[in-house]
Amino acid sequence: MAVQVDVFARNMEITERINDYVTKKVSRLDRFLNGIDEARVDLAFAKAARSASDRQVAQITIHGKGFILRTEERADDIFAAIDAALDKMTRQIERYKGKHHRGRGDGTSLAEISTEPTEAEEAGTTAVIARRKNFTLFPMDEMEAIEQMNLLGHENFFVFFNANTQKINILYHRRDGTYGLIDPQVG
Repeated sequence: MAVQVDVFARNMEITERINDYVTKKVSRLDRFLNGIDEARVDLAFAKAARSASDRQVAQITIHGKGFILRTEERADDIFAAIDAALDKMTRQIERYKGKHHRGRGDGTSLAEISTEPTEAEEAGTTAVIARRKNFTLFPMDEMEAIEQMNLLGHENFFVFFNANTQKINILYHRRDGTYGLIDPQVG
């Protein structure tokens, strides 16, 4: 199955050469991990970067059933940034496969026990909601949530469905370097 690759640019133009290069390289990621549905590549020129060698930015995000992996790399050349991001992505895939493809202990995989997403209820507030995000929650334990939070590069918080408690939890990073867990209760 071919991986759908979407390429987006910010503060730069995507030439045919860059588009072909990215599509060719990123579509090869399915050799390392089966089940990749789509890949998004964001290329940017960061004018405000402190160092000239950090101005070209390549960010790769891959989606599949039960996982989202993301990498970002910077370089002085866009092709070097793409290659560095791809190298980092292959390392993340190997790390993910090592931890998650061995099984869940009871013999079921994460993909087998996943559930369909629920629709968020609209709140009746007067504040302006600038952006809405919908995403699929897959059951995972707290350690898997920490791992997923780190793989995605989220620094503040991560929302997940706790497989142990059968509830939605929020994992957050504390100032002292530890993690906190919010377990909401309906009152």
